[in-house]
Amino acid sequence: MNIRLIAYLVAVLLCCLGLSMAAPLSVALYFGDGSAPAFAGSLLLSCGVGGGIFLWTRGQEDFHLSHRDGVVIVTLGWLAAGLAATLPYLFSGTIPVFTDAYFESISGLTTTGSSILKDVEAMPPGILFWRAQTQWLGGMGIIVLSIAILPFLGIGGMQLYKAETPSPVVDKLTPRISDTAQALWRIYIVLTIIQVLLLMAGGMHWYDSVCHAFATMPTGGFSIKNASIGHYRSVYIDFVILLFMFVAGINFSLHYKLLKGDARRFLGDPELRAYLFITAAITLAIAIDLHGAAIYKGIFEAFRYASFQVVSIMTTTGFVTADFEQWPTLSQQLLLLCMFLGSMAGSTGGGIKIMRVVLLLKHCYLEILRIIHPHAVTVVKLGEIPVPQTVMRSIWGFFLLYVGIYIVATVAMAALGLDMISSISAVATCLGNVGPGLGSVGPMDNFSGIPFLGKWILIFCMLLGRLEIYTIIVLLMPGFWRK
Repeated sequence: MNIRLIAYLVAVLLCCLGLSMAAPLSVALYFGDGSAPAFAGSLLLSCGVGGGIFLWTRGQEDFHLSHRDGVVIVTLGWLAAGLAATLPYLFSGTIPVFTDAYFESISGLTTTGSSILKDVEAMPPGILFWRAQTQWLGGMGIIVLSIAILPFLGIGGMQLYKAETPSPVVDKLTPRISDTAQALWRIYIVLTIIQVLLLMAGGMHWYDSVCHAFATMPTGGFSIKNASIGHYRSVYIDFVILLFMFVAGINFSLHYKLLKGDARRFLGDPELRAYLFITAAITLAIAIDLHGAAIYKGIFEAFRYASFQVVSIMTTTGFVTADFEQWPTLSQQLLLLCMFLGSMAGSTGGGIKIMRVVLLLKHCYLEILRIIHPHAVTVVKLGEIPVPQTVMRSIWGFFLLYVGIYIVATVAMAALGLDMISSISAVATCLGNVGPGLGSVGPMDNFSGIPFLGKWILIFCMLLGRLEIYTIIVLLMPGFWRK
């Protein structure tokens, strides 16, 4: 294992994250909210520590990354980024307890959106901007960002890309992995800018627009309002954010192909069709349930609130426009299902992912078919493309690990004193990087009341969900560390 190179790349990441604090520092100075010294100190400390390690490890000539190096760099990079992201909270005194600050920073970077803040609107604008920015940086991936801006990582960068990208099958769009990372980030930035402009066109302040766009495209869900998007009471704003949440839930490789003029592959993608169908079906079911229960005045209003909540939870964004804990039981159960399903592979969303769900269901169907026709030759396909057995084994392994971790973490949370609904939904929402849950962690509540140990369990779940489980679990295997 190349320890010097690992330290070198983590140091570069710390410097990049530290320099990014210049943006919230500027916002803090603009509003005069008193948090500017905290950002200045955080920037200097992050760049100082990162720069010191960088100088100590400089001169490393072997840029070859093994698979083990890639896994360690990604995991340590995210842990280190989480520590650096806590500094503005701690130095400003807005979140004085380290566990709470680390929970908030990891929730931001992993785009989970679960918060320990009781009164978001009481926070300084600079802090809320940083909170949103951490989600934006984490959405496409802080390691992918490093690959995009550091050309020398073109050699060996694929190991980092595979370890961080949330997809069972990693798409390499261009011959050089650094070019792929740059292409993804360009699309990400352009979509963010378009959303900011559309929100401003709807009357939203530039600051609100940027913060919410920073939380939408990464499917994060941190809002600067206590009532989330429901604060604005605007059909137009609801629609714009709903649209961009849905777009962010689509595989960014498909966005790339669409921009290249390949509309046929975009529209014909089998995972995209399944994503559309499942989202529409659940939305329709909840809208009918809400209309039947007379929660809203008419079917249009029921559909409006149902569609926003379904897309928000399905894409694991976590914005809300309604307190869905007041909805009928069926609607709540369907939203809980959405927390597990997630959006498309290769998107900024979390969860199990639609591709895995579709392939698992197809595999189960073929197993039943083999009982009826023992001699039939069957192959799992995604569209017209056969899926290799290695991929299917990986998907089944991921699914079993996901379910196993979910059960263990839920039991642990219950043992810490949480009620059944809160335990079930808290783990589901953190492991799926969703944000709001049910019970004591519902859409109008927060995670401040979670016990100390429970917060660390949920932090672990958030990291597992963002890095697709394998990247972290493999580090716990003794065989990984043997030469």
